[in-house]
Amino acid sequence: MSEPASVPVPVPVPVPVPVDQLHFAMPPVHASVAEERAYRKERLAGALRLFGEYGYEDGVSGHLTARDPEFADCFWANPFGAPFDGIAADELILVNGDGQVVEGRHHVNQAAFAVHAQVHRARPDVVAVAHAHSVHGRALAALGELIEPITQESCAFYEDHALYDGYTGVAVDEEECRRIATALGGRKAIVLRNHGLLTVGDSVDAAAWWFISLERSCQVQLAARAAGKPVPIEHRDAVATRERLGSDLVAWISYQPLWRRIGRRS
Repeated sequence: MSEPASVPVPVPVPVPVPVDQLHFAMPPVHASVAEERAYRKERLAGALRLFGEYGYEDGVSGHLTARDPEFADCFWANPFGAPFDGIAADELILVNGDGQVVEGRHHVNQAAFAVHAQVHRARPDVVAVAHAHSVHGRALAALGELIEPITQESCAFYEDHALYDGYTGVAVDEEECRRIATALGGRKAIVLRNHGLLTVGDSVDAAAWWFISLERSCQVQLAARAAGKPVPIEHRDAVATRERLGSDLVAWISYQPLWRRIGRRS
């Protein structure tokens, strides 16, 4: 006698979570100037610690700055000689556009800040500027070359970064710094020949992400060239990729996993 056919038990279909109940981090809106100032200082200190972790620090070289939300010609910066990896928000100094410390008890690196001040003045849209002496950035700068569109990530900089093709020593001359700001123009990054990289953003997170991504793009380009002949992405596709990945909002979003990691460690 044959066994009776078993009746299949219906498997419940998972119900999708409503989209409005899913969390997606976006840049915050601040209720006051004081709240926004505290936020920018916190993010600036975190970016400095991350740069220290990534080995971008080289002695006293390198600087990250964030425009104060109330005083447009004043900028929060890391103290001269303080190690990146231990910076806390309350250790940051506030420097005016002439390089004078107006809050804090430490000196500012005048050579680094001089360039930042001119970039901030030329770009009112820029909240943060990042410049550090990273290894691969300096290597590409020594070649006096731009980033080529050979990876998806490098396309974010396609036709949106510049080369400052000159070196006259440590940049403390105001006119020299002004020329660097002019060469940057409205772009997100610049390669300073024989010097290194500088990036900007409408938030600390964006400027920091662009620097990290640009440094990695330099590393990939140098490695690919050493291994063979890189295949460039065609112009139309490189532009389309930049339009999708090259905004400061995308940079802010891309930076959040790094921020969460450095925040937990702190």
